[in-house]
Amino acid sequence: MSEKIIRHQDLNIYKKAFEAAMQVFELSKKFPKEETYSLTDQIRRSSRSVCANLAETWRKRRYEAAFVSKLNDSEAEAAETQTWLDFAVRGDYLTPEIGRALFKIYDEIIAIFVVMINNPADWVLPSGLRGRN
Repeated sequence: MSEKIIRHQDLNIYKKAFEAAMQVFELSKKFPKEETYSLTDQIRRSSRSVCANLAETWRKRRYEAAFVSKLNDSEAEAAETQTWLDFAVRGDYLTPEIGRALFKIYDEIIAIFVVMINNPADWVLPSGLRGRN
Protein backbone atom coordinates (compact mmCIF):
# COMPACT_ATOMS: atom_id res chain seq x y z
CA MET A 1 0.00 0.00 0.00
CA SER A 2 2.71 2.47 -0.94
CA GLU A 3 0.36 4.45 -3.19
CA LYS A 4 -2.32 6.61 -1.61
CA ILE A 5 -5.70 4.98 -1.91
CA ILE A 6 -8.47 7.52 -2.26
CA ARG A 7 -11.16 5.66 -4.19
CA HIS A 8 -12.07 2.01 -4.42
CA GLN A 9 -10.78 2.04 -8.01
CA ASP A 10 -7.29 2.65 -6.58
CA LEU A 11 -7.28 -0.71 -4.80
CA ASN A 12 -5.24 -3.44 -6.49
CA ILE A 13 -7.91 -5.96 -5.54
CA TYR A 14 -10.52 -3.86 -7.33
CA LYS A 15 -8.37 -3.63 -10.45
CA LYS A 16 -7.80 -7.40 -10.43
CA ALA A 17 -11.51 -8.15 -9.91
CA PHE A 18 -12.56 -5.66 -12.59
CA GLU A 19 -10.18 -7.18 -15.16
CA ALA A 20 -11.38 -10.67 -14.28
CA ALA A 21 -15.01 -9.57 -14.68
CA MET A 22 -14.21 -8.09 -18.08
CA GLN A 23 -12.57 -11.35 -19.12
CA VAL A 24 -15.66 -13.25 -18.00
CA PHE A 25 -17.83 -10.83 -19.97
CA GLU A 26 -15.82 -11.24 -23.17
CA LEU A 27 -15.65 -15.02 -22.88
CA SER A 28 -19.34 -15.32 -22.07
CA LYS A 29 -20.24 -13.62 -25.35
CA LYS A 30 -19.49 -17.00 -26.95
CA PHE A 31 -21.80 -18.99 -24.67
CA PRO A 32 -24.77 -20.59 -26.45
CA LYS A 33 -27.99 -18.61 -26.85
CA GLU A 34 -29.91 -21.03 -24.62
CA GLU A 35 -27.65 -20.01 -21.71
CA THR A 36 -28.44 -16.28 -22.05
CA TYR A 37 -30.82 -16.12 -19.09
CA SER A 38 -29.07 -18.68 -16.93
CA LEU A 39 -25.33 -19.31 -16.98
CA THR A 40 -24.36 -16.24 -19.02
CA ASP A 41 -26.43 -13.88 -16.91
CA GLN A 42 -25.37 -15.47 -13.62
CA ILE A 43 -21.63 -15.52 -14.28
CA ARG A 44 -21.68 -11.93 -15.51
CA ARG A 45 -23.73 -10.81 -12.51
CA SER A 46 -21.58 -12.52 -9.89
CA SER A 47 -18.27 -11.41 -11.43
CA ARG A 48 -19.47 -7.81 -11.58
CA SER A 49 -20.86 -8.04 -8.06
CA VAL A 50 -17.37 -8.64 -6.70
CA CYS A 51 -16.45 -5.12 -7.84
CA ALA A 52 -19.77 -3.54 -6.89
CA ASN A 53 -19.63 -4.98 -3.38
CA LEU A 54 -16.04 -3.87 -3.02
CA ALA A 55 -17.10 -0.31 -3.90
CA GLU A 56 -19.71 -0.47 -1.13
CA THR A 57 -17.13 -2.00 1.21
CA TRP A 58 -14.80 0.93 0.67
CA ARG A 59 -17.50 3.43 1.56
CA LYS A 60 -18.40 1.47 4.72
CA ARG A 61 -14.89 1.41 6.13
CA ARG A 62 -15.96 3.83 8.88
CA TYR A 63 -17.49 0.90 10.74
CA GLU A 64 -15.55 -2.31 11.16
CA ALA A 65 -18.59 -4.64 11.30
CA ALA A 66 -20.13 -3.16 8.13
CA PHE A 67 -16.75 -3.25 6.40
CA VAL A 68 -16.20 -6.92 7.20
CA SER A 69 -19.79 -7.79 6.27
CA LYS A 70 -19.43 -6.24 2.81
CA LEU A 71 -16.04 -7.94 2.35
CA ASN A 72 -17.78 -11.23 3.09
CA ASP A 73 -20.31 -10.40 0.37
CA SER A 74 -17.49 -9.69 -2.08
CA GLU A 75 -15.77 -12.95 -1.17
CA ALA A 76 -19.03 -14.87 -1.61
CA GLU A 77 -19.58 -13.37 -5.08
CA ALA A 78 -16.06 -14.38 -6.10
CA ALA A 79 -16.73 -17.94 -4.93
CA GLU A 80 -20.05 -17.93 -6.80
CA THR A 81 -18.21 -16.88 -9.95
CA GLN A 82 -15.91 -19.87 -9.50
CA THR A 83 -18.95 -22.15 -9.39
CA TRP A 84 -20.27 -20.72 -12.64
CA LEU A 85 -16.81 -21.15 -14.17
CA ASP A 86 -16.98 -24.84 -13.25
CA PHE A 87 -20.35 -25.12 -15.01
CA ALA A 88 -18.99 -23.30 -18.08
CA VAL A 89 -16.05 -25.70 -18.32
CA ARG A 90 -18.21 -28.79 -17.75
CA GLY A 91 -20.65 -27.53 -20.39
CA ASP A 92 -17.76 -27.13 -22.85
CA TYR A 93 -18.33 -23.38 -23.09
CA LEU A 94 -14.82 -22.68 -21.78
CA THR A 95 -11.69 -24.74 -22.23
CA PRO A 96 -10.32 -26.32 -19.05
CA GLU A 97 -7.20 -24.16 -19.39
CA ILE A 98 -9.15 -20.91 -19.52
CA GLY A 99 -11.41 -22.10 -16.71
CA ARG A 100 -8.41 -22.99 -14.52
CA ALA A 101 -6.71 -19.65 -15.23
CA LEU A 102 -9.82 -17.66 -14.27
CA PHE A 103 -10.49 -19.90 -11.26
CA LYS A 104 -6.93 -19.18 -10.08
CA ILE A 105 -7.46 -15.43 -10.44
CA TYR A 106 -10.59 -15.70 -8.31
CA ASP A 107 -8.65 -17.80 -5.77
CA GLU A 108 -6.19 -14.89 -5.52
CA ILE A 109 -9.04 -12.40 -5.14
CA ILE A 110 -10.63 -14.51 -2.40
CA ALA A 111 -7.29 -14.81 -0.60
CA ILE A 112 -6.93 -11.02 -0.53
CA PHE A 113 -10.46 -10.65 0.82
CA VAL A 114 -9.67 -13.15 3.57
CA VAL A 115 -6.57 -11.17 4.58
CA MET A 116 -8.65 -7.97 4.66
CA ILE A 117 -11.40 -9.67 6.68
CA ASN A 118 -8.86 -10.98 9.16
CA ASN A 119 -7.15 -7.57 9.47
CA PRO A 120 -9.89 -4.95 9.27
CA ALA A 121 -7.97 -2.48 11.47
CA ASP A 122 -5.53 -2.01 8.57
CA TRP A 123 -8.41 -0.70 6.45
CA VAL A 124 -11.04 0.84 8.70
CA LEU A 125 -10.79 4.59 9.11
CA PRO A 126 -9.44 5.83 12.43
CA SER A 127 -12.21 7.35 14.52
CA GLY A 128 -10.92 10.91 13.97
CA LEU A 129 -11.35 10.57 10.18
CA ARG A 130 -14.80 9.01 10.17
CA GLY A 131 -16.62 12.29 9.73
CA ARG A 132 -14.47 13.42 6.77
CA ASN A 133 -14.76 10.55 4.29
